Amino acid sequence: MPPMSIVRLSKEAGLLLVVDIQERLWPHIANKEQVRDRCALMLQGAGLLEVPVIVSEQYPAGLGPTLPELRRSFPPHTPVYAKTAFGCLADAELERALAASGRRQLVVCGIETHVCILQTVLEALSRGFEAAVPADAVGSRDESNRQLALARMQAAGAAVVSTEMVLFEWLRDARHPAFKAVSALVK
Repeated sequence: MPPMSIVRLSKEAGLLLVVDIQERLWPHIANKEQVRDRCALMLQGAGLLEVPVIVSEQYPAGLGPTLPELRRSFPPHTPVYAKTAFGCLADAELERALAASGRRQLVVCGIETHVCILQTVLEALSRGFEAAVPADAVGSRDESNRQLALARMQAAGAAVVSTEMVLFEWLRDARHPAFKAVSALVK
């Protein structure tokens, strides 16, 4: 039986994990502009709502750093972890950082959906985390691989959501002090 899916996202329990949006793989990603823009929106929203962010880079010596336009959206003091394991929790340093955060809801965006995103989410679920994947903020070289990975993650217990769903669940109420700023991001 798969773990229970997230009933509702919470900024107090949440952490944004941005996975491997790097220069050398980027040109090959289908619908890459949407993925980049939605990941930037997630980063900006997390910054406004004070949701912690962790960024991973898969073998940066070979695939390059995170895209500069996304680095500009990092909230202050965003840690970036280099890794060689496809799943973030298979990397000891990243696993320690996630555990030390005290957060139990991971919102995972980035590339590639059927490799690093999938393995990260499956690892997170197996370790008792809740996981949400904004479908509009993940990408693969091939759309059918992306769709298969989203279906598999959902079947395993992850919530497949949209960027706006995440941001407005984190907000909860139009009286939130960041409501106008977050609303302006999505318009």
